[in-house]
Amino acid sequence: MRIDFIADTNILIYVHEGNKIIEPFLEYNFGISFITEIELLGFQNITPDQEVKLTALIRDCFEFSWTSKLKETAIKLKRKYKLKLPDAIIASTAIINNLPLVSADKGLLKVEELDLILIEF
Repeated sequence: MRIDFIADTNILIYVHEGNKIIEPFLEYNFGISFITEIELLGFQNITPDQEVKLTALIRDCFEFSWTSKLKETAIKLKRKYKLKLPDAIIASTAIINNLPLVSADKGLLKVEELDLILIEF
């Protein structure tokens, strides 16, 4: 399967919430980082219904796993840009797979190596 972009965690939250701004992106095949699954399902106040729906959404995505190259790239990005660990991992996933990252996180604009598609409200 061809993957068109990596979706940041916030994009999956918008999909889950039915936010219309994301609809054009739903026509494409997108992947996620393994850290996105942890962020979504690790939410402390998640309800059983939300967990079922989010798990189904995650299953519809291609999930990129942890690799040593990903680890090395995340370390470099975290140091260079002072990113939070999940952001460094997600950005690294896009960079090492040569895919754009779709995100609403303006903090990622500073990552020069990243092909960022910023969703603005």
